[in-house]
Amino acid sequence: MPNPLLLKKLAKLAVKVGANVQTGQTVVLRSNTESRELAREVVRAAYEVGARKVIIDWNDEYVTKYAYEHQDDETLKEVPDYIVSKNQYYVDQNACFISITSPMPGLNKDIDSMKVQMAGIASQQKLGFVREYTMGNKAQWTIIGASNKIWATKVFPDLPEDEAVEALWDAIFAASRVTLDNDPIEDWKNHNKLLRAHADLLNNYNFKELHFKNSLGTDLVVGLVDNHIWAAGGEVAANGFYFNPNIPTEEAFTMPHKFMTQGKVVATKPLNYNGKLIENFSIEFDQGKVVNFQAEKEVEALESILNFDDNARYIGEIALISHDSPISNTNILFYNTLYDENASCHMALGRAYPMNIKNGIGADVKDLEPKGYNNSMVHVDFMFGSSDMEITGITQDGSKVKVFENGNFII
Repeated sequence: MPNPLLLKKLAKLAVKVGANVQTGQTVVLRSNTESRELAREVVRAAYEVGARKVIIDWNDEYVTKYAYEHQDDETLKEVPDYIVSKNQYYVDQNACFISITSPMPGLNKDIDSMKVQMAGIASQQKLGFVREYTMGNKAQWTIIGASNKIWATKVFPDLPEDEAVEALWDAIFAASRVTLDNDPIEDWKNHNKLLRAHADLLNNYNFKELHFKNSLGTDLVVGLVDNHIWAAGGEVAANGFYFNPNIPTEEAFTMPHKFMTQGKVVATKPLNYNGKLIENFSIEFDQGKVVNFQAEKEVEALESILNFDDNARYIGEIALISHDSPISNTNILFYNTLYDENASCHMALGRAYPMNIKNGIGADVKDLEPKGYNNSMVHVDFMFGSSDMEITGITQDGSKVKVFENGNFII
């Protein structure tokens, strides 16, 4: 059991800084059953700040696995009307969303990737409006993490199970800037100011392209959309409320042009996707599209991402993080994107964030697509930063500016 005081602090941070829950607002909490202690504290904290109603959407990784093992294809593809209606209710209520991630890497290693993809596509086709609502920042949303036995023993394989669980909790609290003697809410105010200053600097350069190169084989040029916006730390939702979508966060990120990524990228951390660990993989792009890929493990899972829909082979996000940064310096491989992406430069296959382009929030996706916006049912981040990463920015007039050297920002 994690320290109760730290658990309460993390819950309050998620409510007050992450989702910034407003008086009278409906809150939707998504959590698996492994995270019930933290979920209860989040519910308590949300009500304490004046939430009108807190609704928990529970899930269970084992139950999902059993469904993949035993349901036929037609049943797996069913998305009952009551599920659609429930989610439409959330949107109609202008609810904010808090999600607790507590993954179980490798749990679905024996499950057919095509079954997972098939169920995912069916769900997105019926519930894509919810992703539109959150990724479009129509209201506040945030993600935090919680330890569990499977995840913890993967991260800390040399520790006994109970000690591994506690060690992972400690790492989660530290990454989230939650300690026994600090005020996490005040610390996050200062953290957001620093991240915002870095994003402002990148916006002032207004780069046309970024060229990434390291000794592992990454040699990649990523073109950026015109009028792109670098974001970092907190964001402002369409309802006017400031919130932090990720706890933790160390990144500055923006929108690549759908058709302007060229070259090869080599992943530097495993990707946990639906319980499958994709390891030691690389991807090649031509005119924005993935044209070749390989992986030492779970290549079928990687292929299922790329084949999810017509635009899953294009990228929607590019993010910069110094190798010399708080989460990276722990040298902990979390096997979870929320944490690992904040220790490494990364990109996302699939959907872009509308807020990363001028006047994007609230805009019709069809109006954004001609500007280079990638519209997909998936958004899957993977990490490719390294200690020797070099990044050169090419400005609108063709000038070159060294952005990264030896894995770190130098601007």
